[in-house]
Formats: sequence, C-alpha cells, structure tokens
Amino acid sequence: MSFSSFGVLAKDRLEKYKEYHRNVWPEQPEALSRTGWHTYTLFLRANGMLFGYVEVPDTFEAALAGMAKEEVNLKWQEMMKPYFEALGGSRPDQSKVWSSLRKSSA
Repeated sequence: MSFSSFGVLAKDRLEKYKEYHRNVWPEQPEALSRTGWHTYTLFLRANGMLFGYVEVPDTFEAALAGMAKEEVNLKWQEMMKPYFEALGGSRPDQSKVWSSLRKSSA
C-alpha cells in the first residue's frame, strides 16, 4: 500500500533540515526497512512545503507502530520537531497528515 504525507517546515531552518537529511544516521534507514517502510521519499519545496511518500506491505498503522518502538526513530523525531511548523508539541511522525494513495485509471 502507498501513503503520502504533507508538512510545512520553518523557512528559516530549511538548510539545516536538508543537511540532517543528507547525513541521516545509518540506523534510521535500517529501522525503516526493518519495520516495513519501503521507497520512503521526501520532496521539499523552497517555500517549506514537504511531501512524503512511502510504501508499506501491510497497514500504515502497523508500520508507524513499528517505528514508534525504535529508539533511533524517537531520537530522530525529537531532533526534527523544531524544524516543523504547527506541530502543537507533537513529534513530526505523530502530526503529519498521512493519506492512502490509489493509482488513477486516467
């Protein structure tokens, strides 16, 4: 199943956010793979709009729950929290709007 997410990053922190993602901790992609996240890709516009895409073998809830148990992910999400706008104190993985994607027949 395919899912997408949207978020907004603080414009004054985009460069640092990109730097962290160019140098992601190796344990983070290992955890994503281990918990069923495949083809996880982030797209960032210059205005701070962030679009994420992921494929999971089962349900998104199961993949998200798996990552919630990964210590490296908890640390990563806490570190990423200040880069997002309007999280209301939540971690990014708790606040993104995730939606199921379906292929268009057109």
